[in-house]
Amino acid sequence: MSNYQIAIVGRPNVGKSTFFNRLLKQRKAIVGSEEGITRDRIYGDVEWSGHVLTFIDTGGYIPEDIDIFNSAVRDQALAAVSEADLILFMVDGKDDPTASDKSLATLIRQSGKKSILAVNKCDSLDHDKQVYQFHEFGIEPVHPVSALNGRLTGDLLDSILERLDINSIVENGDSEDGMRVAIVGMPNVGKSSITNSLLQKDQAIVTPIAGTTRDSIDSKLKYYNKLITLVDTAGLRKKSKLDDNIEFYSNVRTRRSIIGSDIVLVVIDADKGFTKQDKAIADEVINKGKGMAIIVNKWDLIEKETNTMRDFALEMSLQFKSLSHYPVLFISAKTKQRISSILKTANKIYDLRLTSIGTSDLNKFLQKTLILQSPPAIKGKAINLKYMTQVSSAPHLFVIFTNYPKLIPPSYKRFIENQLRDSFNLDGVPIRISFRKK
Repeated sequence: MSNYQIAIVGRPNVGKSTFFNRLLKQRKAIVGSEEGITRDRIYGDVEWSGHVLTFIDTGGYIPEDIDIFNSAVRDQALAAVSEADLILFMVDGKDDPTASDKSLATLIRQSGKKSILAVNKCDSLDHDKQVYQFHEFGIEPVHPVSALNGRLTGDLLDSILERLDINSIVENGDSEDGMRVAIVGMPNVGKSSITNSLLQKDQAIVTPIAGTTRDSIDSKLKYYNKLITLVDTAGLRKKSKLDDNIEFYSNVRTRRSIIGSDIVLVVIDADKGFTKQDKAIADEVINKGKGMAIIVNKWDLIEKETNTMRDFALEMSLQFKSLSHYPVLFISAKTKQRISSILKTANKIYDLRLTSIGTSDLNKFLQKTLILQSPPAIKGKAINLKYMTQVSSAPHLFVIFTNYPKLIPPSYKRFIENQLRDSFNLDGVPIRISFRKK
């Protein structure tokens, strides 16, 4: 299956993200009436006539603006233009051509890339005459389209195939999804810096201002021939701390990214230490049954002594006992310290998450565990654990058959889990143990 990249560019609020969501048939990019909601470049695949077209949604392009965000957004748009096979230049059909439109049209012509001019907000046949005023840009072909109701979207996609010299309809091929790794954490802990360090390029905008990333952004890379999709997400705040709808939807998308991922890297700020919100995020990941590693970023800012790492990890596990079962990596995205260990750890957890332990091995384990410590008698009733099997992986679910499943105390459940992790090296993956009546 062929794959081509199309960058959607234009000034703020012309409807790029609405069109992007329309094509993907999902609300992947956050949309609102305010300008400047989209900042990073966001990727989404659309299949049309048997071809995969990767659309890149970009932030609104404002030429010659020194504002830290607008400058970074402009850089992201230019990066999307440089990597695209075709540029979809979008303008607002309800407005006259602006100075920003003209400046961007000049930049697109100078790029030498194939391009199409999409005049958005042509919501009915009466509005199609709005396209004529944009012929002065010298970009052909010019297409009316409505991102809001989808009008003429198919015609535009046909035109894209034509501009890319794609004429034949191809059969669907098998595509490798690979491993999805979400990078989550509170605002300003360095998630985008880690993403950029792993990709070895500036894929996401990084500034010292909390809340720079708003959408969840997918980026693909290969690790020892294994396809990995990195998902950089918006910072998770407490619901009570959300300032506006954009932050609310950013939180929603981050939580969806957790659900859709195989492995979640929970990033915390070494300088601030492990907080209640960090604990809440880690707890959410575990409850969703995802593989997890804790990434302690900004380690370059910490004064080191002999056992600084060990003490830091111990303090975290004292606050949240379950963390003792998950890898903790101490890194610096700024200095690239131990960055290479992140994908290695994620890959190991991914493989562990998919493992299945044989029933005979589990029952040998169960007998050894019972010799170490048998369940206590409850209400004068002796509890017998008879048989153990694994019924699913990703996440791991183990079933132990017993005569009194409701009488197993929580402390004994934790004991079995700890023994299970130690015996089969299951650090980094959540475990569920269900006690059932035989």
